[in-house]
Formats: sequence, C-alpha cells, structure tokens
Amino acid sequence: MQVLQPIHTLQQNSQIDALLVGLGKADDAAVYRLNDEQAIISTTDFFTPVVDDPYQYGAIAAANSMSDVYAMGGEVLFALNVAAFPPNLSPEFLAEIIRGGTEKVLEAGGVIAGGHTIQDKEPKFGLAVTGLVHPKKIFTKGGARPGDALVLSKPLGTGTISTALKQGKARPEHSAPMIASMMTLNRLAAKAAQDVGGIKAVTDITGFGLLGHALEMAEAGGVRFHFQFGKIPLLDGAMDYAEQFIFPGGSSSNKLFYQERVTFAPALTDAQQMLLWDAQTSGGLLLAVPRDHLDSYLQACEQYEQPVWVVGAVEAGSGITVSP
Repeated sequence: MQVLQPIHTLQQNSQIDALLVGLGKADDAAVYRLNDEQAIISTTDFFTPVVDDPYQYGAIAAANSMSDVYAMGGEVLFALNVAAFPPNLSPEFLAEIIRGGTEKVLEAGGVIAGGHTIQDKEPKFGLAVTGLVHPKKIFTKGGARPGDALVLSKPLGTGTISTALKQGKARPEHSAPMIASMMTLNRLAAKAAQDVGGIKAVTDITGFGLLGHALEMAEAGGVRFHFQFGKIPLLDGAMDYAEQFIFPGGSSSNKLFYQERVTFAPALTDAQQMLLWDAQTSGGLLLAVPRDHLDSYLQACEQYEQPVWVVGAVEAGSGITVSP
C-alpha cells in the first residue's frame, strides 16, 4: 500500500533478521524472534460497538483482537486496552466495557497490563495484544498446497445479523447465538492445530469476509481455493437477513474489491454469494489442513469440544471457485 511506502523506504537497508513476519508479506500479526525457542506475536485491533450491551461489546472486541494471535499459532501473554470514549459516557458503561474485555483476556490465559484512552465522539474499544509462539511453529497465510482440506471453525453471518440488530429487525433467537459466536475465542481451534502439527496455512475471518481472507491465503500459497456453499456453516437467521439484503457497508466493498478473482456457480443466488462477502466480526479460523492430518485434526477438535467444518479443498491454479 502507498501509505506504507515510507516505512519500506526507511527500513529497506535495515537488517531485521529477527522479524519473522512483518511488512514484507502481509499477515494477521507481526512475529519477532527472541531466541531459538520463543517468538513474540504483536497485534492490535479496535472498533465501534457492534452490540448495545457494554459488557458484550468489550468481550467481543477483546476476542476479536486476540484472534490474530491464534491465527499465527500462539498463545496470549498480555494485552493493553485501546479505547476512545465520549466525555459524557457514564463511568458505569465504560467500566462494563473494560470488564468484558478483561474477563475475555483472563479466559485466554493472559492479563491486562495497562492501556490508553482518548476522547472521541463515538466509542471505540480494542486491545494491543502480545502473544508467544515457537519460531518453527508459526502459522501464516501462505503454505496451502493442492489437496489440503479447507476447515472453518465458526459459522458465517455476524455482519448481516448485527446489521439487522442495529436496524431493529433481528429476532432474539438469532442475535443471541451471533453474540455468543463473536465472544468465543479461537484458542482451541488453534491449539488443536498445534497439537496435531503439520498445519501451516491459517488466517482468521474478519472484515474482508470469508472470500476476501481466503483469497489472501490462496494468493500467498500460489493455489486456488474451492468452496462448497452447502458445507459452509451459517448462523441461524443469516440467510433470512441476507435475502432481505441487510448487510454492513463493508460487505459490498469486499465484493467490489475481490470479485474479479472469484467464480460462482450459476446456481448460487445473490444472497448466498453476499454471505461469503459478508464482513465478519470476531469470526473463526480458516485452516488449510493436509489430508493426512485431517482426521487427527478433527479428532483433536472433538476432544476440545471445538466445532469445525470441512468447507472445501485447495487445488492447483489461482483465485477461488464456489460450487453449490
């Protein structure tokens, strides 16, 4: 990106051998090697409220921020709060946001070590997260190979349902499971992959939607991804709101930016296609799992009571194809 060019220019002559993952090939987080056994993962993310309840908002923002650590194969060490709040926001509201985020970090095995807050017209909250991973066990977006199975760890639909919620159109039986999904950590899906070994290509599904993030993985590996729509899990109600074309603005932006590299089967409706572009918040992990490791990975996930779905396969070629 043009805005990053000054960083590339200033650092082009620097020997940063310890920076294992950085600006060279865009990934979910930066990774810096400390020694032969340890590498630091560093990432940050924050956003405006996606739900009305302050505790849930804090927990969702924290889970989303920590997800990049799991997408790199690590565990969370500590985090710093990053927040912006209107001066007229009640202290009780702010305290609930912070409590939600803190409890989610504690659930991850980490701690809150501080943070920074400024004033702004609209609330914003997230974390700057530090994690730890073995330098030889890092997950990246690259590394998918033809024959790998594509595995997803959360259903899609948070974008369309949360937008319906903001418009007062989402039913409680749809919004509650969506909130629970966004508050769920990706820790166990990543831990199962580390336990099994041999899995290298992983990303988490957030603002670029399933297809946007999948394209980044496919292009990093020099391969084509093939998804089967009927195998992709959807949150309850997602199709209902999709058929009403209730989506956040980012979903249409994803389609405009990436659509030339995606081929849909003619049988797939506009609503079905848009669900794959739907901008997600705190979505699941997408993993390219070698076939000879797939059964072991599915068994490890079952032991952790972590639901996962085999949603497609990696093929030779480029771009993405989607069949019914």
